[in-house]
Amino acid sequence: MINAQLLQLVVNASNDGIVIAEKEGEQDNILIYVNPAFERMTGYTSEEILYQDCRFLQAGDRDQEALGVIRAALENGGSCREVLRNYRKDGTPFWNELSLSTVKNESDGQTYIVGVQKDVTVQVKAQQRVALLEMQVAELQAELAALKTTNGENKTTN
Repeated sequence: MINAQLLQLVVNASNDGIVIAEKEGEQDNILIYVNPAFERMTGYTSEEILYQDCRFLQAGDRDQEALGVIRAALENGGSCREVLRNYRKDGTPFWNELSLSTVKNESDGQTYIVGVQKDVTVQVKAQQRVALLEMQVAELQAELAALKTTNGENKTTN
């Protein structure tokens, strides 16, 4: 059996942000633990954010589709993996691949949520750039086809 000290060392050594939230009431997920990688990723220290609802990471950006999926999974006591836009302490946005799992403590019946966060900003920006380039290529192909059609019509009318 793994001991608590080793488990703490492993979690602290992780490159991914790890959080534990306690489910209080219908909506509140109160942070009770964040690892050092979470602090580096977000710019917040644990002292600043512990015992707060974790929604502060979305700032005012709460219309994201992924948040609805996350809420539904947590309401059903399940798990999910979604990519959403979060905001660092300095206000800069970053893309976060968030894996959430619900854990019930059988001894006291309390529900906890474990989150593992990975900053995927570079990957999301690359995907957005590829999508933009694909759109530009499609537009250029349409223009080329129109030019070919126009040139073909000019040849037949001359």
